[in-house]
Amino acid sequence: MKIEKLKNTAAPIVLVYGEPGVGKTTLAAAFKSAVWMAIERGLPAGVVVDAIDGLLTFANVVEALRELCKDPQNYQTLVVDCLDALEPLLIDHLCGQRNWKDIEAPSFGKGWVALDDVWRSFLKGIVTLRDRHNVTIVLIAHSTIERVDDPRAPSFSTFVPKLHKRGRHLVVDACDVVGFLGHELKIFSDDQGFRERIRATASAQRFLFVEGTPAYTAKNR
Repeated sequence: MKIEKLKNTAAPIVLVYGEPGVGKTTLAAAFKSAVWMAIERGLPAGVVVDAIDGLLTFANVVEALRELCKDPQNYQTLVVDCLDALEPLLIDHLCGQRNWKDIEAPSFGKGWVALDDVWRSFLKGIVTLRDRHNVTIVLIAHSTIERVDDPRAPSFSTFVPKLHKRGRHLVVDACDVVGFLGHELKIFSDDQGFRERIRATASAQRFLFVEGTPAYTAKNR
């Protein structure tokens, strides 16, 4: 039996998610020497990026990943904007392969189970690009609010990436950093006699939260 010391020197896979207009794309544009899979085509004014053209199907996305794995053309970052626009391409690809009318055609959610393999194919592609050429991967997603029924506590709401829960778990597991980008939120109360009113206000200041709490999904390894 041989024992060796392991050390992680690979470039990170980063997921940044948040509400529309909070600055996800602007933040991703700050990464060094990036090429974009601009699937959503939602760039803010003033942001100019190098974007791969013709990503209309999942097959196009796979072919682009193959080309980058062969030759990253000196790019040091791949940005995928955004995952919740990519997911419908994965669904269309699977339904076309299986001759399904839609993802709900198979009973008992089996369509979403089958979609796991398509997600794994995409994730394998970005991991290969990262490992082969040390390219940083930046994934962008919108957020949604879901209810959590935790047996240890009363039910609560939390921010999560706007993906089906099966695909979301696969993506989060594959990432080294998951950051929730949100405005600074302040809570205060107004004392109005016998009645106290709780209010919240958000400033223009934004933070990238990378440590998970019940309020949002996040991680940093």
